[in-house]
Amino acid sequence: MWPQRETMQQPIHTTATLEFIHAALQAAANAPLSAAPNPRIGCVLVSPAGQTVGTGHTQQAGGPHAEIMALRDAAARGHSTQGATAYVTLEPCSHHGRTGPCCDALVAAGIRKVVASMADPNPLVSGQGFARLRAAGVAVEVGAGAAQARELNIGFFSRMVRKTPWVRMKIAASLDGATALANGQSQWITSPEARTDGHAWRARAGAVLTGIGTVLQDNPRLDVRLVDTPRQPFRVIVDSLLQTPVDAKIFEAGGPVWIYTAVQDASREAALTAKGATVTCLPGARGKVDLAAMMKNLAHREINDVHAEAGSKLNGSLVREGLVDEFLVYLAPKLLGPGMGMASFGPLEQLGDAVALQFHSAERVGPDLRVLARGVGRDQF
Repeated sequence: MWPQRETMQQPIHTTATLEFIHAALQAAANAPLSAAPNPRIGCVLVSPAGQTVGTGHTQQAGGPHAEIMALRDAAARGHSTQGATAYVTLEPCSHHGRTGPCCDALVAAGIRKVVASMADPNPLVSGQGFARLRAAGVAVEVGAGAAQARELNIGFFSRMVRKTPWVRMKIAASLDGATALANGQSQWITSPEARTDGHAWRARAGAVLTGIGTVLQDNPRLDVRLVDTPRQPFRVIVDSLLQTPVDAKIFEAGGPVWIYTAVQDASREAALTAKGATVTCLPGARGKVDLAAMMKNLAHREINDVHAEAGSKLNGSLVREGLVDEFLVYLAPKLLGPGMGMASFGPLEQLGDAVALQFHSAERVGPDLRVLARGVGRDQF
């Protein structure tokens, strides 16, 4: 958890501080999606005279962190970093992971002050970076841009603090809430613009999750095709009876496919493994996959964000078990009448039992409306 000294009292930030942190946040937003499972971090180095001398952001996993890239940028531009201030969107790391400690590199570069948006929730860091900087005589200020920095990496924070990924459920529906006709026809309710936007949200996730019902009925690839992406998310199937066909299109995109099941079938598992799948048996109640255990297992596999695109049955199970953090809903301006709903759970006995949500954003995407609704209190961790 957070070191208390970094969160109890926040300094009053100057206009210049906020401007430089904003620039660091912009740099963080430009960090590649392939930085995962690391957070996307930005760093801006400012000389004692107030000049920006270096800017950097996290590279792909295993590559340099934002602070190292900013130091390299300053060197490439011929700028000194002696006495400079580093504005960074997360606490500089202090441990040897895939790369060396960033706090040591900042000290060696002569940085006199570090302004960081937040402490790192990673227990391997968690205040130790700040402590090492202070021990080396570097001043540390924390808090500027904290909300934006956390939101940019909410999946990373979720995995570190809750030990479970941030779960986003994507739904395409008519204005009256139908995701398919009664006969199962669903392609396409929403517009090409909405589908392209949906692929952009897929690309942000560490894993795209679906159920065996969707695999058998729609046979999706579940990869990112409509937008450019530096890497494909993992594909995850909830398949309690291990029914995934070996010729399913989900295997065509290449890359890992993780199948969670509630049964053990050596021959079926061998056939799926030969197709590149990893089969994990996590039996729960009523012969179904233990979904909560699955989420913890995905976090153990360093998945920060799960993007669920499933049918109403699995959607309902995820909602019923309290595993969904936010809903990404595309509403088409059309009415379909009786059909399949967004999520099958309930029925509820009283209105007070409703799943409470708050609107996070709403905007037009082509002719459709995209609504992002977050569970009340889901982001309070």
